[in-house]
Amino acid sequence: MGTRHLLALFLVLLVLGSGVQGTHGPEEDEAASPALLAQMQESLYGYWDTAKAAAQGLYKKTYLTTVDEKIRDMYSKGTAAVTIYAGILTDQLFSMLKGDQ
Repeated sequence: MGTRHLLALFLVLLVLGSGVQGTHGPEEDEAASPALLAQMQESLYGYWDTAKAAAQGLYKKTYLTTVDEKIRDMYSKGTAAVTIYAGILTDQLFSMLKGDQ
C-alpha cells in the first residue's frame, strides 16, 4: 500500500472515530452496548470460522500431488538450465573483455 492510501485510510478512520464520539447516547445504551458488542463479536467469529473452513476445504479439494511433483520437477530442471546458461554467458563475457592473450 502506498503512503497516500494509508493517509486516506487514517483520515477516514479519524473522521469516523470523531463522529462516533460525537453521537453519545443516553446511559441505557451504554448498558446494552457490551451485550451488542459480544453478539457482534460472536457473529464475526462465526463468519470467520465458516470462511476459514470453506477455504481449507477448497484447498484440500484442489491439491493434487502429481501437479505438485511436476511443479517441483520443472523448477529443479529450470534452475539447472538457468545455472548452466548463466555460466556460459559469464565465460563468454570474460573472454570478450579479456581478449586474446
